[in-house]
Amino acid sequence: MEALEIIASVLGSLSRLSTADWAFERQVMPHINVVTKHMRPQYSALGTTKIEDGACTLGYVLMRHARYKQAMELYERALAGYEKALGVDHPHTLTTVHNMAMVFDSQGQYEKALGLYERALVGREKALGLDHPDTLTTVDDMAMVFLMQGQYEKVLGLYERALAGIEKALGVDHPDTLTAVNNMASVFNRQGQYEKALGLYERALAGKEKALGVGHPATLTTVNDMAIVFDRQGQYEKALGFYERALAGKEKALGIDHPDTLATVNNMAMVFDSQGQYEKALGLYVRVLAGFEKALGVDHPSTQNALRGLINLHQRTGQTEQAQSLQARLHTPKSPRN
Repeated sequence: MEALEIIASVLGSLSRLSTADWAFERQVMPHINVVTKHMRPQYSALGTTKIEDGACTLGYVLMRHARYKQAMELYERALAGYEKALGVDHPHTLTTVHNMAMVFDSQGQYEKALGLYERALVGREKALGLDHPDTLTTVDDMAMVFLMQGQYEKVLGLYERALAGIEKALGVDHPDTLTAVNNMASVFNRQGQYEKALGLYERALAGKEKALGVGHPATLTTVNDMAIVFDRQGQYEKALGFYERALAGKEKALGIDHPDTLATVNNMAMVFDSQGQYEKALGLYVRVLAGFEKALGVDHPSTQNALRGLINLHQRTGQTEQAQSLQARLHTPKSPRN
């Protein structure tokens, strides 16, 4: 238990705002694996929530680095302990519920995510208030699920509420505010309102570069999202420039096999595909598909989208046999581009 407290204390003290913090988390991942492997169930009976607190801290780090199975195991353990020790509506309990929803969200299990987000939102509104930053974070994350599902009529109102509240509570330049700005831009991007989207993305990018640094994963998310706008406008060279910056930064900050890194690789593959540069596209699609299958599983929407892209490429280039051999693995509806 002492080892858990030490590593959780160190990780919990990180701001998570710098690229250096992300790199440190990756470096200590082997230690996290050892600590979690030797966590014994009887620790939860010691009369404190130290084990739950530590499990949540480690779970959040694991989730950020796409170790979803390990993260969920820790969150489930923490949730059971918090509910018993603190009650079902305690803020610590609700934070754990919210974070579990984030794990399902990241895995493309949107209905499970929404159920947990709804529980967290109701509880946080009651315990913390309608305008508390934690409440608004849940609102913002719920909106992202609806966005991924294409339910745009639900999305905009939630994002407007989240952005107004977070700006008021934290300030216009706070990273959480900038994330809300970025998310609002994504709605306009999906709706084809590209100028509105770019204006918001540019605000988010300038703010994140100043607050977080040019190589921070959150900054690189905005770079990637701006590239998608240029891609959809047919500005392929401009899009590739932004994708290349995002990819180089993500590979350095997150690693070559992280889902966020692979999402940018997939987007680049689609640009080359659109330009008729099929050999370049093929190599990237193959990399993405293998990476997503390993990190997310064969049923994840991102994996299925990558599979669909590879099948379509084979069909366009007359490789019908290869396309047919992959077709049996395709079974989910198309989801929006990352």
